[in-house]
Amino acid sequence: MPAANEAGARAPGGHAFRDPALLAQALTHRSAGSPHNERLEFLGDALVNQFVAEALYRYWPKADEGALTRARAELVRESALASIARQLDLGPRLALGPGEMKTGGHRRDSILADAVEALVAAIYLDSDFATCRDVVLPWFAGMIEALPPPNKVGKDAKTRLQEWLQGRGKPLPLYAVVEEGGEDHARIFRASCTLDEPPVRTEGEGSSRRAAEQQAADAALRIIEA
Repeated sequence: MPAANEAGARAPGGHAFRDPALLAQALTHRSAGSPHNERLEFLGDALVNQFVAEALYRYWPKADEGALTRARAELVRESALASIARQLDLGPRLALGPGEMKTGGHRRDSILADAVEALVAAIYLDSDFATCRDVVLPWFAGMIEALPPPNKVGKDAKTRLQEWLQGRGKPLPLYAVVEEGGEDHARIFRASCTLDEPPVRTEGEGSSRRAAEQQAADAALRIIEA
């Protein structure tokens, strides 16, 4: 795994750093020594919440405060940020201590989510608020567009799928684990979601059976609601 200070001066997501040391720090877990990314994570958390709140405010001009708050919570939760980290391929670029490397820390949601927040802060400190927002908001664009209507935000995908089917008198979905692998500390599950009517079969992947089923249900919803 490459050390963070060898990762280059261009961050995942496209920002060209004037100060490569900020990028290196953002990609350094505390297990790898100092300077690490915990302080950057603190600042990045606030910035991410600000960017996402503003984006939702503009995206849903008629949504009430409750719906906006629930939607923001969905977008800035650990699993959502970890998903962004994987899209940016942050894991292989993280500098981790020997213990974290041995236990697959570069795949762990908590470490990946923290790295995203730290990276956001590093971009902000290297540039300015507007530049940082322009770099970061595209990372969330797909998730914002995939949000359910404001009155359904906060309900998980399996619940929303069940309500959609029940509301139309359709049979409930059938879930099954189709694959399970990985080491004991980093299990990976793949689950299927099968609908009889309309005939749809989707799959999802996650660190637990429930997470994999939720992804499969979300994929099924996107098909039947399209």
